[in-house]
Amino acid sequence: MEVEIVASLAGLAGLAIGLTTGLAVRVSERAHRTAAPATPVGTLPPGVASVLSVLRSSAVVVDGEDRVLRASSAARAFGLVSGDRLVVDEVLAMTRLVRRDGEIRESEIQVGPTRVRSRADGRWFAVRVAPLGSHGLVLVLAEDLTDMHRTEAIRRDFVANVSHELKTPVGALSLLAETVEGAADDPEAVRRFAGRMQYESVRLTNLVQDLMTLSRVQGDEPLPALEPVVLDEVMAEALERCRTRASAKEIELASGGEEGLRVRADHELLVTALRNLVDNAVAYSPENTRVVVSTRRCDDRHAEINVSDQGIGIPESEIGRIFERFYRVDPARSRQTGGTGLGLAIVKHVTGKHGGDVTVWSKEGHGSTFTIRLPLLDGPSRPAAGTAGKDPENTAREASP
Repeated sequence: MEVEIVASLAGLAGLAIGLTTGLAVRVSERAHRTAAPATPVGTLPPGVASVLSVLRSSAVVVDGEDRVLRASSAARAFGLVSGDRLVVDEVLAMTRLVRRDGEIRESEIQVGPTRVRSRADGRWFAVRVAPLGSHGLVLVLAEDLTDMHRTEAIRRDFVANVSHELKTPVGALSLLAETVEGAADDPEAVRRFAGRMQYESVRLTNLVQDLMTLSRVQGDEPLPALEPVVLDEVMAEALERCRTRASAKEIELASGGEEGLRVRADHELLVTALRNLVDNAVAYSPENTRVVVSTRRCDDRHAEINVSDQGIGIPESEIGRIFERFYRVDPARSRQTGGTGLGLAIVKHVTGKHGGDVTVWSKEGHGSTFTIRLPLLDGPSRPAAGTAGKDPENTAREASP
């Protein structure tokens, strides 16, 4: 009897122990789940924020209700995100499609105030949209392609402009050759057409030469064999090359300023840049006016070359574009003067290659002043002979019109 009682008690004890153990296991599992919950809806998975912070592309994370959980400063600056919403319809549509089927999508979009007026409007982006974990999160990456698009547009425009500029003199030479052939028995007509052919050939030669010069100075390669150059010599040579054209319009070419200023430069390129400025001044000035070229030391480290005219001036709205290749404020007048449309672009790139810059002041009806600023080769020095006792600025001012 006692054995049966002991056995029954032992069985009850084992059952109690088993129930207690099972209950403890369940409590432990529940506690474990409470200590390590799943990522709640509406928050980023662990580590994602750190990864997004080092991405070069603009990054946006959108939740299942199209709310922006995280957006880089670039994404907001470029107008992809406002507040907690994506504001670009194309990108928002892509995120919804990706959330629905889980497929990665890519597209190229334009973001800006207008979409059809011009290629230059707004900014271009390569957009890649992909699912991010669970709970409907979607990652949007946008890479800015604006500079690439602008470069491509400039390249296309450049090729088109070169083709057009070459077509004009080449076509004229062809027609003039046919005309000369047909007027072989008229010496006067032959002389007249031959003179016109010579003019067109010079125009074609100038265009080819300007293209060669521009290709040389617009790249990233440094200029070879720079040497000390005296600005007085550059100024004298540039004026001499423009004197015939100025004389034809009875325009006086004058020079002045501080003597003996030296820079480290490519002599021929600097002369070409200054000649282009003087040529422009002559071309856009009326007869019986004056063009003045002057030099001055603007501080201990820089010198300036100023080219001033009494011409028609430049509209304020156009000043920001005049250094673009082939850009003309007045295309009809420019073609009459025989310019290539590359002169000011060459000036800009030549001065940049020499560590300087070019600026312009102009007012319609009151002329223009172009200023080339270059680093000086020498430090502070005594005034050169002939300028002792004179202030450099006063010397330049005395020479100006």
